[in-house]
Amino acid sequence: MVLLLFSVLFRVFYIQNSQGEKYRKLATDLTVKQDTVYANKGNVYAADGNLLATSMSRFTIRMDVMSVEASVFQSDVSKLSKELSELLGKPAHHYKKKMQNARKIGNRYLLIARDVSYNDYVKIKSFPIFNLGVYKGGFIAEQKTVRAHPIGKIAERTIGYSDYRGGAGIEGAYADFMAGENGLRWKQRIAKGQWKPISDVNEKEPVDGRDVVTTIDVNMQDITHHALLKQLEYFEADHGCAVVMEVKTGEIKAIANLGRTKNGKYYEKRNYAVWESHEPGSTFKLASLMAAIDDKVIDTSTVVDAEKGKIFIHGRKVEDSERGGHGEISAARVFEVSSNVGIVKLIRKHYDDKPEKFIERLDQYHLTKPLGLVIKGEGKPVVPKPNDKNWYKTTLEWMSWGYGVAVTPLQMLTLYNAVANDGVMVKPRFIKEIKRQNKIEKTFETEILNLEIASKETIKKMKKVMENVVIKGTADNIYTPNFSMAGKTGTAKKFVPTHVNSQGDTIYAGYSDDRYVASFAGFFPVDKPKYSCIVVIHDPDKKKGYYGAIVAAPVFKEIAQKIYTSSPKDSEEIKEVQSFQEVDETYLAYQEKAEKISNKIPDVVGMPAMDAISLLENLGLKVKVKGFGNVKNQSLEEGLEIAKGQTILLTLAS
Repeated sequence: MVLLLFSVLFRVFYIQNSQGEKYRKLATDLTVKQDTVYANKGNVYAADGNLLATSMSRFTIRMDVMSVEASVFQSDVSKLSKELSELLGKPAHHYKKKMQNARKIGNRYLLIARDVSYNDYVKIKSFPIFNLGVYKGGFIAEQKTVRAHPIGKIAERTIGYSDYRGGAGIEGAYADFMAGENGLRWKQRIAKGQWKPISDVNEKEPVDGRDVVTTIDVNMQDITHHALLKQLEYFEADHGCAVVMEVKTGEIKAIANLGRTKNGKYYEKRNYAVWESHEPGSTFKLASLMAAIDDKVIDTSTVVDAEKGKIFIHGRKVEDSERGGHGEISAARVFEVSSNVGIVKLIRKHYDDKPEKFIERLDQYHLTKPLGLVIKGEGKPVVPKPNDKNWYKTTLEWMSWGYGVAVTPLQMLTLYNAVANDGVMVKPRFIKEIKRQNKIEKTFETEILNLEIASKETIKKMKKVMENVVIKGTADNIYTPNFSMAGKTGTAKKFVPTHVNSQGDTIYAGYSDDRYVASFAGFFPVDKPKYSCIVVIHDPDKKKGYYGAIVAAPVFKEIAQKIYTSSPKDSEEIKEVQSFQEVDETYLAYQEKAEKISNKIPDVVGMPAMDAISLLENLGLKVKVKGFGNVKNQSLEEGLEIAKGQTILLTLAS
């Protein structure tokens, strides 16, 4: 026994002195670790300073009940339970019983609450017992970061994300700038394989990422989103997009992309404006007519016989939507009434023996290659060339009226914007600057793609025929004497690949007589273009309408009208007071409530969100908004006395 005792003592002495450092390190590695404290991503801001995306800290609150002295626990557990009850909503006895049971079984990692906001975290930290800290109060707070979009789902695909789903939109494009630097925090292993923070202080504090200021205007975005949504819902369309660009700078002021779910609701499924290449139809006639005029093979006054609205080329039919055709008309009128026969005959006559000349023009208009956007996933245009395998006898003619080619809505808008900008083609831009702690680190300037896509004379003629499309052409249904618009309608049949229908029949590939793409692209006002805009809507219900003039053009008009009336104008540009019934009524409703401002909560239900926010903030209230549209409900009742610093939650219509 003595020998055994001495053997054990010798072994203990040997391990302690010869291998002690090794085992102490092993014990530490098994029970203590450095855990990552993730940095907040930078914020994404609208051009006017509104927050589009931000990182929010959320906390899980736990308690090490065994680290609290018995006397402190007994005297203050009721007080702590009461405070938790008032903040979190459950009865006080629920928390008291929970903590008492945890103390009986020695639970050192008791869950108190999940998904707690920062403000509530600060409050909980000051509660009885918890205010003693980690060691004496058993307070454990674990932080995580979640991404939030304060304006809701609007422009969600363009704002984007950079996470387990990949990188999309602005956040995906500028992920490296917005990432920040992670911090470190020591944690200790406790029972059941759980880890708890050793102290309140981080070993290394995280550094938040840089902020990105976009070109998006929240008011214009709201207008564009709802104008598109309303039309998609009415026509029960599959999906659509609408984009507003500032003419001189190329800044994207609004971009809406909405797709339909199985239950008929719409949300931002994909960034169709950037991603989706499709056959544009008649909006492509701008490129065709401009090329021919700039090459001086025709003029706007050149007469062409559109016949009775139907011709055959190599056995394939070209047909106008106007029954009976247009007969002999000028090239300008061909564009205004969107004569397919007219444009095909003009392009065929002057480019059939030299199609490469026509393709050179399309290349000059930047329609043969991507724009090179920072946002990932830009669609590739499809423009056949004479030496390609897919160049056929009718390829040139079909290209002239927007078939056999494919471009994205944003690529097409860039061309229309160049015409509005007197021939200067600028690249669409989503970002104004990158900032860190309110200091500008990088500014993004306008990038010119082509200083002159056509001669000044040609551009002037194109502006005029585009204006006439609205005054006396295919889009005369959106004409108003109150302000000027110019543009072009587009209606294209969709090419459907071979498939089996619901009845089990095989339907061979070809252009559908039931599925269409309706579009309108243009700019406003005509004399001094400020904004260009494109609207594209896929698969509207044919029974309700499918022409670009009926489906897409009204969306353009609504967007243009509301932006025009809400944008500041130079005094010399104002010739008369414009009157729009809807705008006037909204303003009068706001003015009436504003004049009644007092120290009591007003009734803002039914008002547009922007007006309600302005009214309430002028009363000294803090306003939080949920959803978008008009105000559906307000958290504080009308007539209540206003308390300083009070917060009111507005729930919007959708």
